Amino acid sequence: MIQGSMVALVTPMNADNSLDWASLHKLVDWHLEQGTHAIVVVGTTGESATLSVAEHLAVVKKVVDQVNGRIPVIAGTGANSTSEAVELTLAAKEAGVDACLLVTPYYNKPTQEGLFLHHQHIARAVAIPQILYNVPGRTGVDMKTETALRLAAVSNIIGIKEATGDLLRAKALIEQAPASFAIISGDDATAVELILLGGKGDISVTANVVPNQIARMCELALGGYAEAARAINAHLLPLHDAMFVESNPIPVKWAVAQLGLIQAGIRLPLTPLAEQYYSQVKAAIAVAQQVN
Repeated sequence: MIQGSMVALVTPMNADNSLDWASLHKLVDWHLEQGTHAIVVVGTTGESATLSVAEHLAVVKKVVDQVNGRIPVIAGTGANSTSEAVELTLAAKEAGVDACLLVTPYYNKPTQEGLFLHHQHIARAVAIPQILYNVPGRTGVDMKTETALRLAAVSNIIGIKEATGDLLRAKALIEQAPASFAIISGDDATAVELILLGGKGDISVTANVVPNQIARMCELALGGYAEAARAINAHLLPLHDAMFVESNPIPVKWAVAQLGLIQAGIRLPLTPLAEQYYSQVKAAIAVAQQVN
């Protein structure tokens, strides 16, 4: 089972917003060295919405080839067109990913039955492990617990990234879903508590900045060491908050650039971090880096 700290990897870009392949290589090596347990590539944090299909698949292939089986690679392949999601998922499978992450169809606001049929269709069309992704704050559609549980019965739907931060919802999913169906946090601030309830990990924005600390936090929580895991999280809370002072991935790309790992490129309609937030993000990074 895929578990632990799963970085929602940023996609590095040059000053002209072309893809920065050298920095991508550096980032992947860094995460391998820092103990990240899995890499989620071209998700929301990876600016999938502004990558062309060719770029999307090229980034996936680059990461898969570089990781070379050392940790799982999960590719974001969701779309609000079911046929497009099938095509992306099939291409990611052919590139060699371990699993795919499929966001609920955004903007067109399907019914719960539409959500079920959408994900069921993709799962049947492409024989690869698939993780549902529920983030209503970005998509405008909320996959209800009952729908997620229906989809948990589909053999190759192996889990859900639950990004609402609603621990009562997470608890219900954990208690009612099959043991083989992983409940994964998509909200860094509440990830420890979700894991302690029986969740399997954290698809993390913050892990782009302090991967070792998030990996250690997840390991402790998975081991049941609640006090130690919570202590790490307490030091990371300012950074969790700082990563959302503007829309993700604006703050996290700026933070990773401050570490010297990437350049500052980000694609419109997203913009570079507003200067008024520089001091807050810098201070949060400094506090987080002090965690042992």
